[in-house]
Amino acid sequence: MAPDVLADNGFDQVLHGTATHSRLLAAPSARVWSAFAELPLRDRWFRIPGEDAVHELDFRVGGGESARALFAPSGTPELVQWRSHFFDLVEPSRLVFGYELQVDGVRRTVSLVTVELAPEAGGTRLDYTEQYALTALTGDGSQDEAHLKGSLLFLFNRLEAALAAS
Repeated sequence: MAPDVLADNGFDQVLHGTATHSRLLAAPSARVWSAFAELPLRDRWFRIPGEDAVHELDFRVGGGESARALFAPSGTPELVQWRSHFFDLVEPSRLVFGYELQVDGVRRTVSLVTVELAPEAGGTRLDYTEQYALTALTGDGSQDEAHLKGSLLFLFNRLEAALAAS
């Protein structure tokens, strides 16, 4: 592609930022850990909705996770792919992983994530920190940033529901 086409599509810019979220979950740390480590439980809260969905998990240092599906929130199907790599796993208290998100073959996000779990008030305090680089922006990237942060709240609501149901 010519550089002017890249500039018009926001591919020549990268928006860096940090997203954090903390939540007190009504489940012991070992159970919350399982929600990340065991595919059947993880599938209850972390999956890409849509057609032809595939979700694989190799939960070990050096392993990773992949998920993909044809997703059509606006009516037009998009191939959404998520891939991660686990750098550090300290059961049941810490996960450090990197991930990339692609939509229709275009890398949209690259992130480093730390999840810390600690017993608190009869449950588990989850502290999530994501350092992201948005690599394909929509406009000035503010919409992409809002989408990433809103998606986190949605995911942690699903996590909480999955823990309550299990």
